[in-house]
Amino acid sequence: MKRQAWLVFTVVMMWSVFFLGTGPGTAAWAGDVYRIGGIFSVTGPSSFLGDPEKKSMEMAIDEINAAGGIDGRKLEAVIYDSEGEPTKAVLAANRLISRDRVLAVVGTSLTPTTLAVIPVMERNRVPLVSCAAGIAITEPVKPWVFKTAQSDALAVGAIYEHMNEEGIEKIGILTVENAFGESGKHQLETKAAQYGIQIVFASSFGARDTDMTAQLTRIRGANPDAIVCWGTNPGPAVVARNLQQLNIDVPLYQSHGVASPRFIELAGDSAEGIYLPTGKILVAEQLPQEDPQKEVLTRYIESFENRFQMPVSGFGGYAYDAVYLLAEALRGSEGDREKIRSSLEQIEGHVGVTGVFTFSPEDHNGLSSEAFVMVRIENGEWKLLDQ
Repeated sequence: MKRQAWLVFTVVMMWSVFFLGTGPGTAAWAGDVYRIGGIFSVTGPSSFLGDPEKKSMEMAIDEINAAGGIDGRKLEAVIYDSEGEPTKAVLAANRLISRDRVLAVVGTSLTPTTLAVIPVMERNRVPLVSCAAGIAITEPVKPWVFKTAQSDALAVGAIYEHMNEEGIEKIGILTVENAFGESGKHQLETKAAQYGIQIVFASSFGARDTDMTAQLTRIRGANPDAIVCWGTNPGPAVVARNLQQLNIDVPLYQSHGVASPRFIELAGDSAEGIYLPTGKILVAEQLPQEDPQKEVLTRYIESFENRFQMPVSGFGGYAYDAVYLLAEALRGSEGDREKIRSSLEQIEGHVGVTGVFTFSPEDHNGLSSEAFVMVRIENGEWKLLDQ
């Protein structure tokens, strides 16, 4: 009995130490290093998001350190792979806070994983800068939570504005069955009347479904002028292929969740003619010289591609921007999390890869509609549409 009691005591103490946060107001840096955590979907189905995010975070840290660091201190990245699973993301968040004692966290890659870790960050009063798009991440505003990805509300606005220009009035929508898809569906439905759009049929698909012909057949029966698919790979590529196989001859719009070369690889020739909103990174060379982001985009693209020998995507830019925003907020903070959080809220006109950020106590995303452009896939390339 004594041995059993001792084992129970030992386990309890181990878990207590593991989950014990540093506490509000505690400086969470070791020596001359400021630690920043990262949680990304580096492997698994969403690795097309998390892998470039991890690489971009590491690159940003190296650039800042090469320039002298922050107030004489180096930055150190501590990064974990959630594999796109909420439970693993939560475990990583607890580990970053209790064991690694990070000042702030960048990530996660997905809306569902971000929503899962938010209670951990708020409870421990640790700033989180998410790389996911769901509007529920920052609306309503949560004091310790920010994000760099453009919101799905802005994406829907960009799609509907383009539809107005094209004379599209009736649409069918097909959304993935997770937090990202549910948020997108809500925005599509909420904003439709504002743009004179009628949703004539709505359906959904599982994140791992491999055939959507049944849903598309029903949508075709409603005779829409266009179809909107809202999800992240691989589902949207399946939708594109099924649409081609069924010879459904109406425009297909995708969300910004597929704005990477990976989507074109997965969809093949069925990607031809698809419309979607995206950050400017995919068409940086097509931007006018006076665009405020062009210089930052060009520098980021050249650095990333030279270092990693792979094409960039807007997703990596989310993490890159997050690190530089945190670096700005870290200056003069002396490692105090509350000062970092407060400084983030006061950032104005920060020109990043994703857009120009102006945060406030009422806005923890900080982007306007200018952060999006509409593109069309032509001959396997992104074509910037007239602005």
